[in-house]
Amino acid sequence: MSKMKKNVVYTGVALLTGLLIGYFIFGGNTSKESSVAHDHTEEVSNQIWTCSMHPHIMQSEPGDCPICGMDLIPTETNEQGLSTDQFRMTENALALANIQTSIVGRTDVDSQELKLSGKIKENKNTSAVQVTHFSGRIEKLLVNSVGEKVYKGQKIAIIYSPELVAAQQELLTAAGLKKTQPALYKAVRNKLKLRKLSDDQINQIESSGETKETFPLHAQVSGVVSEKMVEEGNHINRGEILFKITNLSTVWASFDAYENQISLLKKGQKIKIKTNAYPDKDFDAAISFIDPVLNTTTRTVTVRAVLENNNSIFKPGMFIEGVVSATNNKPNNSIAIPKSAVLWTGKRSVVYVKAQSEMPVFEMREVTLGNANNDTYQILNGLENGEEIVTDGTFTVDAAAQLQGKKSMMKRNKIIDKPKNTEKREKTHVPGSFQKEFVTNLSAYFLLKNALVASNATDATIFSEQMLRGLKAIHTSELQKTELDYIHIIIQKLEGIANKEDLKDQREHFVMLNKSLEALIKNFDNLSNTIYIQECPMADNNKGAIWLSKEEEIRNPYFGDEMLTCGSVINTLKKN
Repeated sequence: MSKMKKNVVYTGVALLTGLLIGYFIFGGNTSKESSVAHDHTEEVSNQIWTCSMHPHIMQSEPGDCPICGMDLIPTETNEQGLSTDQFRMTENALALANIQTSIVGRTDVDSQELKLSGKIKENKNTSAVQVTHFSGRIEKLLVNSVGEKVYKGQKIAIIYSPELVAAQQELLTAAGLKKTQPALYKAVRNKLKLRKLSDDQINQIESSGETKETFPLHAQVSGVVSEKMVEEGNHINRGEILFKITNLSTVWASFDAYENQISLLKKGQKIKIKTNAYPDKDFDAAISFIDPVLNTTTRTVTVRAVLENNNSIFKPGMFIEGVVSATNNKPNNSIAIPKSAVLWTGKRSVVYVKAQSEMPVFEMREVTLGNANNDTYQILNGLENGEEIVTDGTFTVDAAAQLQGKKSMMKRNKIIDKPKNTEKREKTHVPGSFQKEFVTNLSAYFLLKNALVASNATDATIFSEQMLRGLKAIHTSELQKTELDYIHIIIQKLEGIANKEDLKDQREHFVMLNKSLEALIKNFDNLSNTIYIQECPMADNNKGAIWLSKEEEIRNPYFGDEMLTCGSVINTLKKN
């Protein structure tokens, strides 16, 4: 069977499976009375229409989704016996989506492990610059590349200096007058000393009675060349920097700490450091610096520890994780819930509460988060001891809420009336400055996708963390709520990938990441490369899942070598 025919079969199977699952999850409440003919006029007049891919879209009439163009579907509303914000799911829906709930309770733990992400950086307190103390031309450069080790006193360059030739001639003239004009003689010698010539070099010039045209330049410190500023043949001035030299006998472990973590950190606190390079080994250090100024863009402060770098095992640029045992000064009797239970929307954090213990009835609840501890969040406000919340399958529950017209994570507050006599909506305007910043982070996304194609969970973690850091630094103040929602979902799913070691878990987060990513960049008019939207109908339990690629050739990130070429290109975003 040809590749095209296979894809057609897969797509057909996926569509049929999706229709059956959709029936059980959202269409299985048909009563006996539904077979009896009656007047639907009042129901139709109050009907709201939404998009299955973008459930925050709400319209008063049927039509096409303004984002993806799919046919809108009717929402389910006005179920009897429930409050405005509550909605019911069927038992089949709960089973198919594997939704799990837990009863929340208080914790008496007064200490916790705080995890920080960071990098190895050069210890700037041990860095120095190599300059020249006389002008001239570089005849020979003896250190030629970044990363070379140099030692104090080592010859690193040979320089031709007309300035020193003239100074030597002055010395020879003054040497003949040193008995009658000792002050002049001393001044001339000091002039050469200021240009870093040693007494031995000056005495040799004086005793030989001959001037030299070239002079060696010696390293002033020991270390590793971190930046090279000149090339052979360059003309240089007195005081010009030739090299930047870093002593890597010690390095900085530099971390970013969020606002709600600052109170748990202090100078001198012990921190255990883990690296991807040495996963089986921990390194002990102490916090030596906490930045007194908050970065208003990332809402973080820099936290540093100094590491002894014996045998040069730490390389600047390495990704690291720091684990701090933080002790609260106040008694801790708060509620803790799993991170998987929390959804973010704008500045808010929400969970889904099971409103009736004996029935699958849910409602969204806004909560205030405290400190993070391993896989849990402290809840400061919004939940009571003994309440039951959704801990797995939260996004599925949110989708059910949206399709039933209830308050949810991404639903707009008002219905969007369909414009009259309009065949096609224009793209949502996304500021060009944001597009430019966002597109630069797609390189990390493609590396993440390739890591999943290669079934490499470790690399997937590294590249998701890389993309996370880039996205958290982007300015989002000019974005509309819809775009902000997409950004927060993308960040949340990247954090899920970064925090999971299991490849299956990472791929599950990758599904929702791609939905939001594709919905966001469809509105871009500043793409630097053509991007192919590709889909595997077998992914996500045969519901189908998309991903982005720079190449048209299919390389499946959901199955890797098991079904490497399963999928097809379903859309192309052209380079602008």
